[in-house]
Amino acid sequence: MILLSFDIEEFDVPLEHGVDLAMEEQIRISTAGTETILDILKAKGVKATFFCTANFALRSAAVVRRIVDEGHELASHGYYHWTFHTEDLLRSKQALEELSGREIRGYRQARMMPVPEAEVFKAGYVYNSSLNPTFIPGRYMHLSAPRTFFMKAGVWQIPASVSPWLRFPLFWLSCHNLPFALYRWLCHRTLRHDGYLTTYFHPWEFYPLNNHPELNLPFIVRNRSGEEMAKRLADWIDFFKGKEAVFATFSHFVDIHCHTT
Repeated sequence: MILLSFDIEEFDVPLEHGVDLAMEEQIRISTAGTETILDILKAKGVKATFFCTANFALRSAAVVRRIVDEGHELASHGYYHWTFHTEDLLRSKQALEELSGREIRGYRQARMMPVPEAEVFKAGYVYNSSLNPTFIPGRYMHLSAPRTFFMKAGVWQIPASVSPWLRFPLFWLSCHNLPFALYRWLCHRTLRHDGYLTTYFHPWEFYPLNNHPELNLPFIVRNRSGEEMAKRLADWIDFFKGKEAVFATFSHFVDIHCHTT
């Protein structure tokens, strides 16, 4: 089973590199990227989970409605992407539920940063996907954390997939920068080993970042963005459909696997 997910958020990555992009432009870029993602998923007939900030959802309600109307799962990515307060756990859940008319069961912290698990439970979430169990200098140091799903503080934890043994991360940056055949092989090997695979991308990856040097983004972020990334995602889905892999939402996975474990 493949748990494909997307973090739908304000495009604030340039701010990390000294460029203050207007909020309207951040929303415009992420909205356009989300539309591209939805077009690909619709063409391929697969479902995914969209972790969305409340701030983005309120500013781009039409695309959030499309996510829900096309049968994908909507989950919380916090209220704002740049800042976090504990009360945002409940506030974002309530805002997304009011906007979508759907129960919000899942949470993912911005940038996969630590989040107080007891507060996630108190806010009413069923699962949390905020852990990348790998080592990336300056970002993640989780080599001793479980690689696969587990229960903590009353909430199911669904980490991002990393390869067995070496714990090589299989997230968005790897898809952009590894030879595509190698990335597919690592994903397939992990899927066979663990019985499921979860990975995540962002809508702004589907914007032609290489055409915008003014954003001051590093090469590894803008490499193979835009149309190249759209093709990679489509080809990646085709590869796993050819292997007869099943694509499912996080909630579907939790209902089938976690509660029977």
